[in-house]
Amino acid sequence: MAKVKTIYICQSCGGVSPKWQGQCPSCQAWNSLEEGRPEAATNSRFQGLAQAVPRQKLSSISAEDLPRLSTGLEEFDRVLGGGLVPGGVVLLGGDPGIGKSTLLLQALAQMSASGVNVLYSSGEESAAQIALRARRISLSAPHMEVLAEIQLEKLLSIMDVVRPQVLVVDSIQTLYSEEFTSAPGSVAQVRECAAQLTRHAKSLGICVLMVGHVTKDGHLAGPRVLEHIVDTVLYFEGDTHSSFRLVRAIKNRFGAVNELGVFAMTEKGLRGVSNPSAIFLSQHATMVPGSCVLVTQEGNRPLLVEVQALVDTAHIPNPRRLAVGLEQNRLAMLLAVLHRHAGIACFDQDVFLNAVGGVKISEPAADLAVLLAIQSSIRNRALPKELVVFGEVGLAGEIRPCPRGQERLKEAAKLGFTIAIIPKANLPKVKIPSLRVIPVERIDEAIEAVNEIN
Repeated sequence: MAKVKTIYICQSCGGVSPKWQGQCPSCQAWNSLEEGRPEAATNSRFQGLAQAVPRQKLSSISAEDLPRLSTGLEEFDRVLGGGLVPGGVVLLGGDPGIGKSTLLLQALAQMSASGVNVLYSSGEESAAQIALRARRISLSAPHMEVLAEIQLEKLLSIMDVVRPQVLVVDSIQTLYSEEFTSAPGSVAQVRECAAQLTRHAKSLGICVLMVGHVTKDGHLAGPRVLEHIVDTVLYFEGDTHSSFRLVRAIKNRFGAVNELGVFAMTEKGLRGVSNPSAIFLSQHATMVPGSCVLVTQEGNRPLLVEVQALVDTAHIPNPRRLAVGLEQNRLAMLLAVLHRHAGIACFDQDVFLNAVGGVKISEPAADLAVLLAIQSSIRNRALPKELVVFGEVGLAGEIRPCPRGQERLKEAAKLGFTIAIIPKANLPKVKIPSLRVIPVERIDEAIEAVNEIN
């Protein structure tokens, strides 16, 4: 195939340059030129998508739930919103060696065993290496087809002939199109390959799962437009030194976002964790100061997570504020609220905060647990072992309600907790047996309630 002449387009102003330059000649922006193709008046590669469609009234359109394909992994189905949707495109990102390829290989093996036509296309491993990986985790998939291909045009032609129901591309950064001269993994190659795969998936009704590399900052490598092209964006999280892995949905057109799936890495591959709250709670023989149990909400699932705080005398002029798994900027704000509205000062103390199990908590419902753990560490008094809390703390010291408070309390009661300090607005209308609920409106009331319990 003849090489198509490429140009360089400025991502700031849209200016065009025949060659790459460090500075855009039109708007003078630096490092904004990216390789692209000149627009042609005819023979557009997206011409098939531009056909005229008659207008329809919204009420006259028949909307039916799309049938889903189960991956055979319950936790993976939960994150996807119930399974894979035909014609849907899923992007799975994560650190190297975290288990992305293993997870997708297991999912395809389960689906092929149930009669689904699947194809695993790898540009990073040979067919023999994939077979060795499957043998290492004792995976039996006699009907699963494997392909080692990195050229986009060949992969698209194979999709037209084979018509698999599910296709895995591992990874999108290894694919390249002959229409561009840049190396695989460049911005132009990644954008073009993702767009062409998405167009083929939509037209043929094939579900495509693409693996994406992650940069040092934890973001998907390549252009941000990659996340806008696909239907679902999943992040594979976890510490490589720990056996637990978390799959989080950041974007999902066919399900809830911020859904969480929990896996354990074993010698036989990834296994779903049915009770994830158990891995986020440390097993102390006796309760220790600075530990508080939080009921957080991840998608539709309430989770119990232990929040640990350590407050120590600072030996430098500027005390340190370190948060692992929680927002560090919010920690500084909460310490100011604790001083102003509860009279507990930390201006000369180092404050270290950690969420047990490597989970990342972004919702503000963790505020109350953070403050109670800090005051427990300062006073060197452990909180009751049977206590759980949740609640957002405002700058005025008020405790604000959190969504799905009833589900949080039911999850806490199911795991054996008997005392809960919650926002007054979250007080349940129906009393939960074996659970004593203490509603509070301000942070000083919450601290007084803890002192009365102790």
